[in-house]
Amino acid sequence: MTRRKPMSTRQKKEEIKLKRAIKRGDVDPPPPKPQQHRRKRPGNSQNNDNQAAESSRKLQSSFTKYSATYLKETQLLASRLPLHRPIQYVDTAIYTDQKWTIPVESELAVLTCPRRPKWRFEMSKKDVEANEEGLFKKWLTQTDELCSKWVTMRGDPEVMKSAEESMPPSTTYFERNLEVWRQLWRVTEISQIVLVLLDSRCPLLHFPPSLAGFLSKHQVILVLTKTDICGPVRAAAWTSYLCHHFPQFPVVSVMSYVSKDQSAVHQGRAQYQPHIPETFRERLVAAMKELHAKLLKPPENARSSWRPHVKREIKWEEALAPGDRSGIVVGGALEPKPTEGESQEEPPFLTIGLVGQPNVGKSSLLNALFGSHRVKASRTPGKTKHFQTLFWTSDIRLVDCPGLVMPNYVPMEMQVLCGVLPIARLPAIPACIHFACQLLPLEEIFDLIHPSTLVPPKEDKRTWREGMTPRVPELIQWTAMDVLVAYADKKGWLTAKAGRPDTNRAGNAILRALAENKVPWAFWPPGTLPETIELESTGQKSKGIWLVGKGLWEGDEESSDEEDDTVQDRDDDWDSENLSGEDGSEQDGDDIIPVKSQTISSRFAALQVDDEVSEEESDDDIE
Repeated sequence: MTRRKPMSTRQKKEEIKLKRAIKRGDVDPPPPKPQQHRRKRPGNSQNNDNQAAESSRKLQSSFTKYSATYLKETQLLASRLPLHRPIQYVDTAIYTDQKWTIPVESELAVLTCPRRPKWRFEMSKKDVEANEEGLFKKWLTQTDELCSKWVTMRGDPEVMKSAEESMPPSTTYFERNLEVWRQLWRVTEISQIVLVLLDSRCPLLHFPPSLAGFLSKHQVILVLTKTDICGPVRAAAWTSYLCHHFPQFPVVSVMSYVSKDQSAVHQGRAQYQPHIPETFRERLVAAMKELHAKLLKPPENARSSWRPHVKREIKWEEALAPGDRSGIVVGGALEPKPTEGESQEEPPFLTIGLVGQPNVGKSSLLNALFGSHRVKASRTPGKTKHFQTLFWTSDIRLVDCPGLVMPNYVPMEMQVLCGVLPIARLPAIPACIHFACQLLPLEEIFDLIHPSTLVPPKEDKRTWREGMTPRVPELIQWTAMDVLVAYADKKGWLTAKAGRPDTNRAGNAILRALAENKVPWAFWPPGTLPETIELESTGQKSKGIWLVGKGLWEGDEESSDEEDDTVQDRDDDWDSENLSGEDGSEQDGDDIIPVKSQTISSRFAALQVDDEVSEEESDDDIE
């Protein structure tokens, strides 16, 4: 910015008169002054920061936006539609997409993933990018049309066969940023084996037909993560289901974290460290070894000069090294370069890519294989922005791909429940809470009190009452908005201006608890026998998909050495007493005064408890 030159009052008046004359058209405007272009100084930190911010924005996930009419309508319906209680356990616990799928005779095309167009080495970078942008734009238009048709057909009462008032159908979310899809293209191109990570709580949502078709020509291993949350019985049921419906893909279950010994430094809070048990590591390496052997076999119509495009000899015993000893051989003596006479077609290492939707545990599994923190793992979906390559051993290279929301005929509420979408950018919170309340008894999980019971009954001041009949207590009927208000009252969260319960913050905290494994839940695979479900329910048949016996879960995606992404994550921590609905402390006598958490909204509010104690002591002294 140029320095301002001093100007007298007379010069200022003349300049104003000239501007007015030019505006009236009496005088021609002066010629424009030439602009002076200054050369940027090398090594400017501000320019470097701007470039880094711009590059990170290019890899920011992009989704559709809901209209204001939809958001207002869902908010009104969330406060009016009653929640059906008790929850039908068998119908709810089994995962089924019949509620939002369209029959086959509707001629609705299957959603697909965009593929990279063909290119040649003679093409320039601009030509390649122009082809990719044109193909992606065409794919985006077709996918939007299919999704709009799907939403319209879901809203048709003849198709869905539902005459009751319900929430308006929501569209599905999928990745709309070309730069993020390019990350997937690069990872699948350089990988000989692809690990598709599936959350064991609902694996079918994380392996839609679009992703299965995209990886149809690759060597794929289906990896079930977070099996310690759903339990071994559900994990085994999902494994058998996937093996039956996808026999061409081997299925492996893994665990990425183990609990640490509690110490006084962590104040009794459970801490976790990346580690994969030896049995799971052996199964995963065995599946990799099996696919590697398939890649070494020539096809049926192969020529005599055919050679595999993967490394022939792999030292698999190095990958079986436990703990942080895995991969220690990397960085040893360099191998001699091949001469001109030797063949250079065989790659120097085997590349294995980790692919999946956001928040399924790709980075966590990578850290568990190494036994230490190598890449950033977070509870927030989409933390990984750019694909990362790390050498597991001297012969195996792992590639961590950013999570992508794949196209699928699944409503937005289901995607939020599974933690696929970033909750901080979610506008339709009441609709998501209403959907979650149909599957989980949130009012019982968080031990909430209905807002209507907190209002004292109106006193009848009439001197004569006809009949003198006692009042019949009204049946308490919960709605999604009642759950939000009750949770905000319990936490003491109020809006700044009006002082009303902050329902947006309450909904954000509840959705985070569901997505971040603080509230354990899991589905059963389709076709599960009701006898198996009732045997595992242990008498809890009205809890939906809530795993009652698990209690409070501290999370599988976060460890002690990793910092929280937002300050609100620390504010949303809640005790195990709130989850179980029981007070774990024993009260002997009347010395302990119970304090309700909804009455304490700040540190100064806690002083009221001391005042009550002092008043009671003074009353005892008087007596």
